[in-house]
Amino acid sequence: MTRLLPLLAACLLTNALADPVYKCTQDGKTTYADRPCAQGRSAVLPPPAGIRPEGAETVATRDARTLLELEKLRAAREKEEQRSDRAYGRQARAAAAHRKQCARLQLRRQWADEDAARLTGRAKTAAQRRLQRTKAALAVECPA
Repeated sequence: MTRLLPLLAACLLTNALADPVYKCTQDGKTTYADRPCAQGRSAVLPPPAGIRPEGAETVATRDARTLLELEKLRAAREKEEQRSDRAYGRQARAAAAHRKQCARLQLRRQWADEDAARLTGRAKTAAQRRLQRTKAALAVECPA
């Protein structure tokens, strides 16, 4: 919306500058005003070149439409970028959660390995089984 303000100000300024200018001659002195002279002679001066050419209203209308279309396109592009940023954020969070899960599984494998090396007898057999299961879970969750 703030991008439309300069265009609106330019339109208002163009209209204000395009008002007729009156040249008043009174007692040999010449003055210029936006109203006809009360006394003396007054003449309407043509607007300066480039201020208000013929068909200026249509050009301003076309420019305003073009500006609105460009504003809509910019807003749509920003919205798409926000969606893309949110999707990227979700992917980044999912990747971080996956790395954390892999780190957790690697730690469990390390602990199971230490348990299998430390224990003896039946406890060692159970610890080796846990180690194999932990290795399998790690291989499935975190290949490579």
